[in-house]
Amino acid sequence: MRAGGLPDTAAGDPAPPPGLVVVGRFDRPPGYAVHRPLGADSWLFTWTTGGHGRLRQGGTGARASAGHLVVLAPGVRHRYGVDPGARHRRFWWAHCQARPNWQDWLRPYAAGDGLYVVPPAPDAPRARIEAAFGRMLADARWTGTGVPPGESGAEAEPVAVAHSSAARELALCALEEAVLLAAAGAHTAAAPSPGVDERVRRAEALIAADPGAPHTVASLAAHVALSPSRFAHLFTQQLGRSPMRALREARLCHAARLLEGTDLPVERVAAASGFASPFHFNRVFRERYGTPPGAYRAIDR
Repeated sequence: MRAGGLPDTAAGDPAPPPGLVVVGRFDRPPGYAVHRPLGADSWLFTWTTGGHGRLRQGGTGARASAGHLVVLAPGVRHRYGVDPGARHRRFWWAHCQARPNWQDWLRPYAAGDGLYVVPPAPDAPRARIEAAFGRMLADARWTGTGVPPGESGAEAEPVAVAHSSAARELALCALEEAVLLAAAGAHTAAAPSPGVDERVRRAEALIAADPGAPHTVASLAAHVALSPSRFAHLFTQQLGRSPMRALREARLCHAARLLEGTDLPVERVAAASGFASPFHFNRVFRERYGTPPGAYRAIDR
């Protein structure tokens, strides 16, 4: 398949055939939309660099602004385009088969229906993420012989299909760097604290990796090979808050990210963040952020 033969914008737009690695850089005006009732046979990675976009996968929606990595898993109907009211959306995109470890990195940002929304990383990693996508676009053009092309400039063809096995592997390595940097950068605020016991560090990392999981003091203690009482004492002594308080804070931060980046109903945000009761979630969210979840989303947008 030639890059020029790839679909542009149409209802029922077919995705690239499975097995291909395809990457592109678009700057689309208002009204741009792609609709795939059957989804795609490959993963779709999108990273927004300007303007605003809307993406919907199954029954879950997301809003993408500069710095958002939004990933759509295969096999679920989806639609994406420029956010209504926005002047444009500038973004990178890539269709490919995801490497297994990428799903582990993305799991904390699962919004439901195979949609993953990674919030913006700090400014420093963004330059490297941009460079990684640029390198992916250049590497996808490599024939497999001679020297790989340099990073693509603005004048280059905005879409490339990696035909050779060498080009595919290089392009996937560049995308892997972008996904890792985005996921790790979004975890910066929840990174384990320095200067604490390694077992407490591991428990912190477990909470940060999946705050919506049904963690308990007993399950966290078992993970680090401590008794529940010893674990709770050590955790509280070194971090100044109990394991369950730390878990609640991580869940509230996760819920705030989902409210900022998706259109999930508040009840689903609560469930995805580990809160069994929407009423309890509303109360503790208001205590933490000074406003109920629905109002918080309205302020953010």
